[in-house]
Amino acid sequence: MLLGGLVGLEREQANHPAGLRTHILVCMGSALIMLLSIYGFSQFVTEGNVRVDPARLATAVITGIGFLGAGTIIFTGKSIAGLTTAASLWVVAAIGLAVGAGFYFAAILTTVLVIVNLFVFSKLEQRYMVGKKPRLLMLETDEAIDIVPDLNASMLGHGIAVKKMTIIRKVHNDDDYTTAAKEIRLAIIIPKHTDQFLFASEIERLRGVRSVTIE
Repeated sequence: MLLGGLVGLEREQANHPAGLRTHILVCMGSALIMLLSIYGFSQFVTEGNVRVDPARLATAVITGIGFLGAGTIIFTGKSIAGLTTAASLWVVAAIGLAVGAGFYFAAILTTVLVIVNLFVFSKLEQRYMVGKKPRLLMLETDEAIDIVPDLNASMLGHGIAVKKMTIIRKVHNDDDYTTAAKEIRLAIIIPKHTDQFLFASEIERLRGVRSVTIE
């Protein structure tokens, strides 16, 4: 309960879907299953043709935790969120199995390392690597207006680099009329010093732009 809760507390403070209680339940459940796997069938050892394998239930835990972890992963557009939380659930399951097996030193050491990874490395990543990760810029524009030159000039002015660009033509059929539009998707690198709100506001004011989304 304590070791899983320490990891879950960090996820709870970061406002992720699987937080304190989820991690505690996974870790305690894993510990119980490991105890059951080791000691729960001792009365049957003396029976004929019976083989006890403590790893069987532990293997089922590691396999089954994938379904719970998949529920914390969110896919929106071209971005994926929740992978770290899913991985932390998988690790606390292993921590619970280690506690259930009496492997306390490894369980405590792993918990400390997981918290360092989630908390300390997250701060370092936000400080030194946030400007190196591609972001997704999605624009919906009028079909008849070419905004690419103006968009390119705006991004150059903010020092934004484009890694990939996709243009999709769309047709909206309403009851009375049909309208055409374009969806522009760009994988961009935004420098840390760039004000994203100012950039989004500048793009939104370009002629022909209907909507702006940055992920």
